[in-house]
Amino acid sequence: MQKTKEMNKIYNPQPETWATLCKRPTQSFNDVEETVKQIFKEVQTKGDQAIIKYASFFDNVNLEVLQVSSEEIASAKNEISTELKEAIQLAKSNIFNFHQAQKTEKIEIETTIGVTCWQEKRAIQKVGLYIPGGTAPLFSTVLMLAVPAKIAGCKEIVMCTPPDRNGKINPAILYTAELCGVTKIYKVGGIQAIAGMTFGTETLPKVYKIFGPGNQFVTIAKQYASQNGVAIDMPAGPSELLVYADETSNPKFVASDLLSQAEHGKDSQVILVTTNKNILNDVEEEVYKQLKALPRQEIAQVAINNSKLIYVETEQTALDLINEYGPEHFIVCSKNEDFFVDQIENAGSVFIGNYTPESAGDYASGTNHTLPTNGYSKSYSGVNLDSFLKAMTFQKITQEGIQNIGKAIEVMAEAEGLQAHKNAVTLRLNQK
Repeated sequence: MQKTKEMNKIYNPQPETWATLCKRPTQSFNDVEETVKQIFKEVQTKGDQAIIKYASFFDNVNLEVLQVSSEEIASAKNEISTELKEAIQLAKSNIFNFHQAQKTEKIEIETTIGVTCWQEKRAIQKVGLYIPGGTAPLFSTVLMLAVPAKIAGCKEIVMCTPPDRNGKINPAILYTAELCGVTKIYKVGGIQAIAGMTFGTETLPKVYKIFGPGNQFVTIAKQYASQNGVAIDMPAGPSELLVYADETSNPKFVASDLLSQAEHGKDSQVILVTTNKNILNDVEEEVYKQLKALPRQEIAQVAINNSKLIYVETEQTALDLINEYGPEHFIVCSKNEDFFVDQIENAGSVFIGNYTPESAGDYASGTNHTLPTNGYSKSYSGVNLDSFLKAMTFQKITQEGIQNIGKAIEVMAEAEGLQAHKNAVTLRLNQK
């Protein structure tokens, strides 16, 4: 069939080339950092005025009021179909069930007679949720963030999302936010939203932790926020997917999965790794067949141009390459799926078998779709219930208990030259 452009096919890449092969098609931190710093400084000093200015500049919208009113939320309910509401409710139920199951009990132990230690988890009181609303209004992300925040018991759940040119928020986003217990919603997007939640403005509250995916500007803004006293979930940038497929896979399915991520944005990346050259060619052909029918063809095409089809000779080489890449989403379609499932070390979320599309995790299976990108799956988890909780430790020591561990504390404190530490124990040991 006629193709406008061939995909980038790579055969047997040598390990010394893998680092280059695994690079994402994004701007570097330095390219974006100055813009982020400038906007952060302005929001910190000028508050709402700066947010309104940048909303006009980036989103072409003139805002007078930043917070979404209760009337706007009420009207959103009537603007979406019953079918969509039911789909959202089904997804919410599955996401709730999976995240509710992640609750852990208080852990308590007597480490020595008279010395009791325990750990309990407490909710982060104020969290900020960033919901992308650019080329695709991601109401599904509201589910992924607000549901576990509510289960965790966060008191203040603040949400920022960019409005359209008329100053409106997509009704599905508003409906989902209301359904999931978001406490305040603001018509603010991009870097200025992250800055607003970092410092607080006349209207936007300052939060303790910011969650949510976004483009590379939002991602770097979040990283910059973490240098200004606010925690973040992870660096979650442009979407990416890696599929491992062998001769037992369905090329149509594989192509559809690659395109499902490619249509997210022009800076998305999708990769196929295979030990079968026929699969490589069949998937390429299917990609171009299906691409033609997509409404977001132009966006997907750019992402496809940045993507790779990689052939390697052995499954072990494939696994080593995948672990080096550390994909956000990893699909395994292989007769030896256990080999990959048991030994994958770096991936945000794993999808197993021909009938497990990545879209399921994006919407309704129950797992969370806010995941580490750009190789951060090597060191970060995706969002889960614990992301909204802090583990606090407690200890209680009896008079007998301090006698049992006191001498050791004295010796250690003295060895470190910290006399007051030693005295705090000595006084108690000598108390009759």
